Amino acid sequence: MYDNICKFIAENFKDDLATWLLGSPIKLTELSPTELSSEPIRADSLILLQSDDLVLHTEFQTDADEDIPFRMLDYRVRVYRRFPNKTMRQVVIYLRKTSSELVSENSFKLNNTYHQFEVIRLWEQPTDRFMSIPGLLPFAVLSQTNDPTMVLTQVASSVEAISDRQLQRNIAAASGILAGLVLNKNVISKILRSEIMRESVIYQQILEEGEAKGEAKGEAKGKAETTRKMALNLLRIGMSLEQIAQVTELSLEQIQVLQEEIQKS
Repeated sequence: MYDNICKFIAENFKDDLATWLLGSPIKLTELSPTELSSEPIRADSLILLQSDDLVLHTEFQTDADEDIPFRMLDYRVRVYRRFPNKTMRQVVIYLRKTSSELVSENSFKLNNTYHQFEVIRLWEQPTDRFMSIPGLLPFAVLSQTNDPTMVLTQVASSVEAISDRQLQRNIAAASGILAGLVLNKNVISKILRSEIMRESVIYQQILEEGEAKGEAKGEAKGKAETTRKMALNLLRIGMSLEQIAQVTELSLEQIQVLQEEIQKS
């Protein structure tokens, strides 16, 4: 979830992301991973943005991942194949503080092959870097601070000052969600107004995803109950356990449990 929130921020605040990572608000447009290869590509935390002469590849990671170095090489080759004359900047941004050595790895080595990329660990970044640009406010609470509660309070004040209501809602929601990596939900709800967060695009997307998962679970539960009732009925008419297993795709152990239920009742 946290990776996807960062992806939402990066895709909707491209100028702010460019200001942070490239040093200036270079106009960037989205580059679809499907433009690079027809082969499967991991896209949940991947952001590809491009200008006329540059491709910016960022990956937000909640936790350490040993596959990152190879993935960065893989994406670099894919981009080169599609845009051989464009410069490419690759940045991996780690969100949650960890002592894992993996978050310090910034290169891939294989015999004579060597590829290097940039790594940012948010907990080492100065808080002020994120406080002056609206699209970066959600990252402030994860920055270099001993008092994330105070930082989130400052973020909330900055959010309140945003005049664009939809922008205000989205920044508030993103800030509240990412704050969950370092603060408990009770502290967050006291600082950020929940009604603003609920009206945000991000919140609505999360709600829709949750409803979809709930429906899927409901369907799975309903199917399981139907299968259970079928197995019980087949047991009552004397069908063998092996035959019931073939019909219902339940294991013999599951059917034996149902058989014991019938015997007890």
